Amino acid sequence: MSPQEIDRITQHPDFIQLVRRKQRLYWSLTLIMLAAYYGFVLLVAFHPGLLGQSLSGGATTLGMPVGVAMIFLAFALTGFYVHRANHRLDPLNDKLKREYRS
Repeated sequence: MSPQEIDRITQHPDFIQLVRRKQRLYWSLTLIMLAAYYGFVLLVAFHPGLLGQSLSGGATTLGMPVGVAMIFLAFALTGFYVHRANHRLDPLNDKLKREYRS
C-alpha cells in the first residue's frame, strides 16, 4: 500500500469516526475498571474492618461479595465491549474495507 493510499484512508470521515469511537470506548471502559479496582484497593487499605464484617454472623464477610462483584464487573465490561464492537465498530470497519479493496 502506497503512502498516498494510506493518507487517503486516514483522511476518510468513516475512518476518523471509527478511530474516535474505538478510543472513546477503550478509555471509558478502562476508566470504569480502574475506578472500581482502585476504589476496592483503597477501601481495603483505609477501611479493612468494613470488608471484614460478617454478613450474617457466619464466616462470609462483606469483602467476599464485593470481590465477586469486581470479577463480574470485569466480565460485564468485556461483554459490553464485545457487543459494541460487533454492532458499532465492525460494520464501520467492514464498510471501509469494502470501499478500499475495490
